[in-house]
Amino acid sequence: MKSKLLFLCAIFLCIQTASAKSSKKPLKEVINTALEFSTKQSLLMAKSLENKPTELPRTTNNFGKLLTCKSDNWVSGFFPGVLWYLYENQASDELKKWALNYTQRVAKEQYTTNNHDVGFMIFCSFGNQYRILNDTSSLPVIFNASKSLSTRYNPNVGLIRSWDFGKWKYPVIIDNMMNLEMLMWASQQYNQPEFAQIAISHAKKTALNHFRPDNSCYHVVSYNPETGNVDCKTTHQGYSDQSAWARGQGWALYGYTMMYRFTKDTTFLNKACAVASYLLNHPRLPEDKIPYWDFDAPNIPDTYRDASAGALICSALIELSGYVDKNKSRIYLAVAEKQIRALSSTAYRNAAGNNGNFILKHSVGSLPHNSEVDVPLTYADYYYVEALMRFKKMLNK
Repeated sequence: MKSKLLFLCAIFLCIQTASAKSSKKPLKEVINTALEFSTKQSLLMAKSLENKPTELPRTTNNFGKLLTCKSDNWVSGFFPGVLWYLYENQASDELKKWALNYTQRVAKEQYTTNNHDVGFMIFCSFGNQYRILNDTSSLPVIFNASKSLSTRYNPNVGLIRSWDFGKWKYPVIIDNMMNLEMLMWASQQYNQPEFAQIAISHAKKTALNHFRPDNSCYHVVSYNPETGNVDCKTTHQGYSDQSAWARGQGWALYGYTMMYRFTKDTTFLNKACAVASYLLNHPRLPEDKIPYWDFDAPNIPDTYRDASAGALICSALIELSGYVDKNKSRIYLAVAEKQIRALSSTAYRNAAGNNGNFILKHSVGSLPHNSEVDVPLTYADYYYVEALMRFKKMLNK
């Protein structure tokens, strides 16, 4: 325990020093340098799996060795998405080649119906491919994936079922808000109003049952599939059923911001702002705005940060800043800038060529399961690069 405490103290000192150095540079310089570094790392990663055409990056082991997954893992679409964002930043034949290569590695998941993560898998990959290249070959893939995701909707419950495992009758996790983006986009693209109807119903029912009075959210809410009534409210990856698991709060913030983008329904905007208020005013949000893995972890500050939650919240705040008044916008962007600077510093950024060539370190997958603790995670990289691109576009306006 003493050695762990010393380790965490050393990380904290590193964070303070690195953040101080980063804060002296103009934000544009920080962002451009970070994107340049991200490109180099991601190309190294892409080449490292050149001869393993069914593998995609997931995380590392405790020794920094790259661990991969197949396309059916929920994280499979994130690395292709990273490559597309980097190509959007600075187009090159090499980036395009690898982005196309890794996107095709997840193509078969368009027919996935046994989990809700088909949105992550397909829209982060093929969605970005279409957005950036206007490549119409992506369209049937996204349409098929949207149909697949829709099969998990039960009108009795009014929500998309998340998992088919576990003790729950009809589990819905806050993460599922993220998969609604593909349905909302596909509804407009293909003139399929039922996709939007499903997504809106899911978002409204989640807002009704997932949130506590302080606007923190539960991780898992399970329903009775016959009646649609709530069966239980619990967690799977957080500290406790009543705790505020950090990445879950990020999913909520991002999800309701995105739903407002598509619907212009102020109910969704108000929910996003309420979640932002909970997060930004939380007494246990660190100075650099990169949260601990759970806001209610009992051993704060002697516990792990979660860079993936920080990157996710950062990206959401940048978008949300464009939908609110000037005062709120300034607050959101000031926090997002702190997060960008922190994540772009050596406190959270990997050394070149290290840690499986991931961009960021110090993320937490599931501490209760001792799974992916204080390691790089592919979705941390995705939302970090997305945040960089969103801020860069804003600064260039």
